[in-house]
Amino acid sequence: MHRLFAALLVLATSLTQAQTLRWTAQGDLQTLDPHSQNELMTNSLNNQVYEYLVRRMRDQSLGPSLATEWTQVNPLLWRVKLRAGVKFHDGSPFSAEDVVFSMQRLRDANSPFRVYANAVGMPKAVDPLTVEFTLTKPNPIFAEHLINLMVMNKRWCEAHKVTRPLNFKEKEDNYANLHTNGTGPFMLVSREPGVKTTYKRNPAWWGRTAADQGNVQEFTFVPIGNDATRTAALITGEVDLVLDPPSRDIERLRRSAGLKVVDGTENRLVFIGMDQTRDSLLYGRAPGGKNPFKEVRVRRALYQAIDIEAIKTKLMAGYAVPTGALTPSAIGSYNDPALETRLPFDLAAARKLMVEAGYPDGFEVTMDCPNNRYINDEKLCIAVASMWAQLKVKVRVNAMTRTLFFPKVEKFDTSLYLAGWGGGTVDAEVMLTPVLRNRGEQGVGVGNYSGIVNDKGDALAAASSIETDPAKRQALVKAALQAYREQVNLIPLHRQVIPWAMKAGISVPHSPANWLSVDWVKVSAK
Repeated sequence: MHRLFAALLVLATSLTQAQTLRWTAQGDLQTLDPHSQNELMTNSLNNQVYEYLVRRMRDQSLGPSLATEWTQVNPLLWRVKLRAGVKFHDGSPFSAEDVVFSMQRLRDANSPFRVYANAVGMPKAVDPLTVEFTLTKPNPIFAEHLINLMVMNKRWCEAHKVTRPLNFKEKEDNYANLHTNGTGPFMLVSREPGVKTTYKRNPAWWGRTAADQGNVQEFTFVPIGNDATRTAALITGEVDLVLDPPSRDIERLRRSAGLKVVDGTENRLVFIGMDQTRDSLLYGRAPGGKNPFKEVRVRRALYQAIDIEAIKTKLMAGYAVPTGALTPSAIGSYNDPALETRLPFDLAAARKLMVEAGYPDGFEVTMDCPNNRYINDEKLCIAVASMWAQLKVKVRVNAMTRTLFFPKVEKFDTSLYLAGWGGGTVDAEVMLTPVLRNRGEQGVGVGNYSGIVNDKGDALAAASSIETDPAKRQALVKAALQAYREQVNLIPLHRQVIPWAMKAGISVPHSPANWLSVDWVKVSAK
């Protein structure tokens, strides 16, 4: 705590207000290696340094970045033209060899992005500014997959022996964990994990000529885990922007002189996952030594025992949109009421299902839960645990920081957990292949921490991932989502409404991806 306040004090007294930004959120980024951890804060901060071939524009459409054109030559071949004159932060030129290298690095077993890298096919450098991607099967959302794949410098990685992503799950370390060399709008100045990370403007960035670019010359990100401290830091002027202000403080911040709040629904589904693979609970105790989560009636009972409206109004202060869908955005489920509508909150029905499933007296289980990733995440786990107690299910909430939580669940070292999935992409594919499909090769099921095996859903999802006819694909996506919904393979809770609180002099477009693009931030003179 002393280090935190010291960092804030230095920031408050040393930075030039008009062209600097000091911002905070409850958790730190996990690594500077852009290929080793697929987590929002990590991705968004790394994207200030490393860039994608395409980028999300202000209206959420896809626009050019390191690529200026992407053309489908035939159903199994895409040609990508690269931007000329781009340089990495060390001055070395950007070329097709860096793209090919990065795509291969992203396909590594250590990378959680391999599902997306495999989806865009095998890259080949045609000339210094052209890359062709050869696919084994059609990809109807090729460009949407590109926006998950950051580009690194081949020679820099080779020189520093980081040609493979670090194994984050096993707490591996490498040079890229604390050092960077990208092409993006900002360059790393210093990194103190858990304390602060500072970046400065890249004067040679290719995108700086755009009329809508911001004026930030330097920014520092300071993670502040305590809700009250985070709010106080904004009110007292120690930080300029809070990405995740506590929901209970939002209205007070709206009324505070010199501050403002902008908000919108995030493209992210918050849900509960359950181990459906093991025959007995890894962390818990149930009659007969069984795993209750393998029984669909138990999963449905737990779902119907959740009073989602109470969670929305009392815990989330209205900053949540309850849903029964399994997609980050309602657009991904085509706004279909049959997919969006929740199963009803019905304790009597839930108790009956538990009796029918053979668990009239419930069972005991541990729920793994992050305490600095989602809005009120630990409190949400505690609330769900108290509701399930009415089914005689005794839940021990095992709360931990995101740096401990994600490696744990990624190793499938869990019986029950709270998580979220989403980002900039609204398409259902971002949930179907990584999270819901049976674990398989090439990254399929990389985020299936529940060990879901739903052969009907898997076949429909696989078919939808290669169907290029929009009407046929829509039918396949809906059928796949319905198959997972019927089996209650996950328990959906809500989509978060994300408020950003900031000083009145800051101008920034709110993002449904909850992604702060600092190159768009404008800070007025105080």
